[in-house]
Amino acid sequence: MVKGGSVLTGLEVVFLDLDDTLYPRTNGLWRAIGGRILEYMTGRLAMTPAEAEERRADYLDRYGTTLSGLVRHHGVDPLDYLRFVHDLPLEIYLAPDPRLRDLLGGLACRRVIFTNAHREYVERVVERLGVADVVDQIVDVLALQMHHKPEPEAYQLALALTGDPLPARCALVDDRARNLLPAAELGMHTVLIGVDRGDGIARAIDSIYDLPAALDPDP
Repeated sequence: MVKGGSVLTGLEVVFLDLDDTLYPRTNGLWRAIGGRILEYMTGRLAMTPAEAEERRADYLDRYGTTLSGLVRHHGVDPLDYLRFVHDLPLEIYLAPDPRLRDLLGGLACRRVIFTNAHREYVERVVERLGVADVVDQIVDVLALQMHHKPEPEAYQLALALTGDPLPARCALVDDRARNLLPAAELGMHTVLIGVDRGDGIARAIDSIYDLPAALDPDP
């Protein structure tokens, strides 16, 4: 079910989040990544499990990602962290998705992955889903110079890295309303994966498969 108002025509770029957006959150991958994050904090930083849980929640709330807090307060090497937490057997969680491939391939605009993850992991995910050939560009946290959603700098850099399209001719699809609000402030069309739209979000959809309707000016 699609909720929300009309969409501006002339869409040039659709920015797509990766985790819990291109695949359903019910498949367990994001939960497994969360487990790896806590394992990193307890194993590499000698935190107790309770301390790791508490600090992870605090850093997510304050900075938008656990990594940002770990870099700021613990001097963590970002690439070491990202490679550790994403070191998972994706075949357990993901399978080729022809429906998703057809959907993305049918969009009459550029398709850009815009994520707080890193490129190595993104490439593994899109290959596993079978959609690598319908993704035009990847804008990862390293390309963003370690800025990340929802930091305003991340959105400005994402636009610059994709050729400076007008924000009004761009859409952002994400599973977190917090990540969509800075895009909305720039003038992008925003699509939330999840039915609770909230203020400032243009459309809310149940899953990525509803995206074409959410980008239709006359649904």
